[in-house]
Amino acid sequence: MSHPTRCALAALIIHSTCAADDAVLPRVLVEGSRGSQLGVADSANAGSVTQKQLEARTIYRPGEMLEAAPGLIVSQHSGEGKANQFYLRGFNLDHGTDLRTSVDEMPVNQRSHSHGQGWTDLNFLIPELTARLDYKKGPYSAEDGDFASAGTAAVVYANRLPRGVASVGVGQNGYGRALLADSVDAGAGAGSVLYALEGLRSDGPFSHPDLYRKLNGVLRYSRGYANNGFNVSAMFYRAHWNATDQIPRRAVERGQLGRFDTVDPSDGGQAHRYSLSGAWRRSDDDSSDKVSAYVIANQLDLYSNFSYFNDDPQRGDQFAQPDRRVTSGVNASHTWHRHMDEGRSDTSVGVQLQNDNIFNGLHNTQARRRLSTTRADHIVETSVGLYVENSTRWNASVRSVAGARLDHYRSDVRSDLAANSGKAGDHLLSPSLSLIFGPWARSELYVNVGNGFHSNDARGATINIDPKSGAAADKVTQLVRSRGIELGARSEWLPGLQSAVSLYRLDFDSELRFVGDAGATEAGRPSRRTGIELSSYYKASSWLSVDLDLAYARARSRDADPAGRFIPGAVEGVAQLALTVDKLGPYSGALRLRYFGPRPLTEDNRVRSAPSLTLNGRIGYRIDRDLRVELEAFNLSNRRASAIDYFYASRLKGEAEPVEDVHFHPLESRSLRLTLVKNF
Repeated sequence: MSHPTRCALAALIIHSTCAADDAVLPRVLVEGSRGSQLGVADSANAGSVTQKQLEARTIYRPGEMLEAAPGLIVSQHSGEGKANQFYLRGFNLDHGTDLRTSVDEMPVNQRSHSHGQGWTDLNFLIPELTARLDYKKGPYSAEDGDFASAGTAAVVYANRLPRGVASVGVGQNGYGRALLADSVDAGAGAGSVLYALEGLRSDGPFSHPDLYRKLNGVLRYSRGYANNGFNVSAMFYRAHWNATDQIPRRAVERGQLGRFDTVDPSDGGQAHRYSLSGAWRRSDDDSSDKVSAYVIANQLDLYSNFSYFNDDPQRGDQFAQPDRRVTSGVNASHTWHRHMDEGRSDTSVGVQLQNDNIFNGLHNTQARRRLSTTRADHIVETSVGLYVENSTRWNASVRSVAGARLDHYRSDVRSDLAANSGKAGDHLLSPSLSLIFGPWARSELYVNVGNGFHSNDARGATINIDPKSGAAADKVTQLVRSRGIELGARSEWLPGLQSAVSLYRLDFDSELRFVGDAGATEAGRPSRRTGIELSSYYKASSWLSVDLDLAYARARSRDADPAGRFIPGAVEGVAQLALTVDKLGPYSGALRLRYFGPRPLTEDNRVRSAPSLTLNGRIGYRIDRDLRVELEAFNLSNRRASAIDYFYASRLKGEAEPVEDVHFHPLESRSLRLTLVKNF
């Protein structure tokens, strides 16, 4: 999306023109309502969620903030410090594959990660700093590159806070959280400084407590405005945790394990993330420029045991996946604005550079003590993305967005096994086109077509020998193409009601597949997904709003194979219904019902996961202008559902042979959290 389009979106959502600072937490133009997307969005599936709407949501973990994007489900199958599991448009996205996620234009997805391609750890998010969440689905924007085929989620932090905030929260299962955040003017015309510090602990309902502990901070200096100014930010995050990973259903049915028990109590990990980033923008009537840069240091030490005593009946199958990296990059774009008699044309060109210097590996361990090394690698992965995109309003009823993107990847892998070392490179051209018709009667129609891609693990592009079995291994293509087509409509014809519907098809040349016993992501078979999505928002009155999101997807492999054509873990249907109450005297609140549909767990569909229905809620009471108290409730009906299900072979202590079984991670039991919030 070009810069002027983003400015138009900001102007509709907040009380300012594009020249104002839209990085200040936004105020809704019509109090309590959503900003109109007519004439702004390029597809029926794109949108923006303001801080006020995000604040009304009840979230168990920071990553669930992304569920504000219709059709997106965020789950967890391990300890709270681990990256979340994502589901969207018929994908089990594992820990982030094919969902491009960014925070202030810094990529969150990590390439060639030790645990899975596109690893997306959002535990460093501080929801109170989020000014806006922008989302899109499908490969229809030239600006988006790797991992963006299913969708994108872009979190924008505030440059300044309207008021400082101090909050303290306590809850069941050892939960505690404290936050202090504010922004201070550095002087007349000298900009402002924003700071935030967060501490959190949580044990969860598990027999072996998570003991999740994290410390999180942000320091930002900003000056100027959203389209004529700059900011520089430093962030840090540290955490450690225990993990109750998925457990076999047979052990629970036999009474060997309770729902919240674990097989290997030494599973868990620790992580840290440090970053330094900056962004600069300039614009006038004829052109605009944008430059951002970042350096991110990530480290993860992860210990998992999914098959228990299958490979090693004596010491167990725990493995470690350390990953240490420094990611650096620069994004720059220039846009020309052309004013025509009946419309306007904006042409953007951009370049995106990223380099990952990675040290990771796979080790056999027992109780987090290393026994042997399966592989250890040093990877340098560099990419250059060039794009051009033109957005033109031809007349009052027709717009077009046409773009093309060229990506080049280069990888240098140095493995402890010389046969798996080497260099690899790949490039891909990705064109896209969107046609927008309207608005007529406050409605628009959309036609979107485009190509996208995801990258494969660089180690797969140079591999010759499987380091675990010693057998010959086939190399994979580093860049895998996706092709999407979509028809959509958006309407605001009825007062107070905003609705959008889309029909889509998305093909991949190779599916990414997570392998549980190795904890790795592999390139799989070609796939096709077709689906329909409906999203509606109704402002029923000044104090009540209703959200309804429905999505259904059909996912199949496109080649013939006796194993079957179903894609394990591919979600078929999701839905959310939310009622939000605000300004009802001193009271506010929300109820959110979430349906997480069934998934095939095997390629022949003989084993399936059961759907789940959960209810979360929140009640707030404003004591005075600056002080309020909130009570949040999770899983109100105390459903005994699964947060996630897998089907594979494992062996418990005392079993003579491996057993194929459903392995599940339980949805957390009902819990309450009480928070006191002070503004100043």
